Amino acid sequence: MTPSLSTLIAEELDRPVMAEARTIADAILARHGASVAAVLFYGSCLRTGDAGGILDVYVLTDDLRAYHGRFWPALLNAALPPTVSYLEAPGPTGMVRAKVAVMGTAAFARAVRGAGIDTTIWARFCQPAALLYARDAESRAAAIDAVAQAVATAARWAVRLGPESAQPAEYWTTLFRHTYGAELRAERGNRPALIHDWAANRYTRLLPLALARAEIATTENTDGRLCPQVPDRATARRAWARRRRLGKPLNVLRLMKAAFTFENGIDYILWKLERHSGRPLRVSPWQRRHPILASPLLLLKLYRDGIIQ
Repeated sequence: MTPSLSTLIAEELDRPVMAEARTIADAILARHGASVAAVLFYGSCLRTGDAGGILDVYVLTDDLRAYHGRFWPALLNAALPPTVSYLEAPGPTGMVRAKVAVMGTAAFARAVRGAGIDTTIWARFCQPAALLYARDAESRAAAIDAVAQAVATAARWAVRLGPESAQPAEYWTTLFRHTYGAELRAERGNRPALIHDWAANRYTRLLPLALARAEIATTENTDGRLCPQVPDRATARRAWARRRRLGKPLNVLRLMKAAFTFENGIDYILWKLERHSGRPLRVSPWQRRHPILASPLLLLKLYRDGIIQ
């Protein structure tokens, strides 16, 4: 019997992960407790196993006010999710660092369906991920269903934007090329192929199951090429053009919001600069409290010292 997409995603989310990822999940739970419904781990550190980088995690909560502890941060998150923070926690071999994105569970479930212009959530979670924590069976089931839906949404767009028939690899790399093009990203041009090739067999296996969930009938040629029954690719490409056109302004709005809501953002920036330059950096208490006001003088000093160019 062919397993369902949700079954494979559930198995995948239970993958073994580095101890450092568990450290971050424990630190989040120690701070936010029962307001945390689920913690998902994804991104380059999951793929490479590099615990020395910055781990990417998503926290899902059904109570933004309880999670943030204040009204305005919760309101801003509800208006333009997610809200991002930087977290450091002592781990088994040293300090563990993570970028933590927080989002309401209902908003996450809407985002992975792909009905709006935002492509970022489903484009990330169609890629491999791990479920570090689920509060209960209901929260676990919701996380599994959301990630499975992200894969189905990605597959639907992959075949709508791709050719009439192709190998799975061509559909996925075409998709990633389009999703990177709809965001403010600085990755190299070969990034879509690298993302696919890291888990090529996975993407090949998931595509037919994801298309079935997306209710797109598909036949397969003897050479392994898929022939999805997509009725109107021209309409789909016009719809994607709107997402590409509006996706970058949406990313700019998120960056503007992050300037005010990125908790411990100064520590994140300092760590990135120290890792790049190999030199320790210090900021005053006033600069730490007022990073936006302090940024012009800080940038001038970093430029004069040759740390940024």
